[in-house]
Amino acid sequence: HLATSLPLPSERDHLRPRIDLIVFMIDIKSKYSLKNVEASLAHVDASFFLGKVCFLVTGVGRMNYCSVEMNAVWKLGEVYGSPVLFCELELEGIRVATAQRLLRMLQICAGHVPGVSALSFGSLMRNSVDD
Repeated sequence: HLATSLPLPSERDHLRPRIDLIVFMIDIKSKYSLKNVEASLAHVDASFFLGKVCFLVTGVGRMNYCSVEMNAVWKLGEVYGSPVLFCELELEGIRVATAQRLLRMLQICAGHVPGVSALSFGSLMRNSVDD
């Protein structure tokens, strides 16, 4: 399910499936997308950040058109203890690899991978970024 911002409308709460993973998308060419993500973060329960949130930065192949400070993106990942992924949507191979990575993250967050929890997975993601 896709939403352009949070909070989600409450009138369909009873029809909404369980939320296992939130992917905040930031378009590197749009300051508005970063501001929208920052505003939406306030509507996410703090416990959800324990391995069930990531930031996906798109448009990274066009850094010369960058409107978003990369330090601001890294800071979001650090402050919220969530991984930051980068993707160029216009390149099919990268788009497919990113989709597969997000699907695997979703499987883990939904509890469909035995022996791996969202919390331990989030910890592994942060450790790999720090190396």
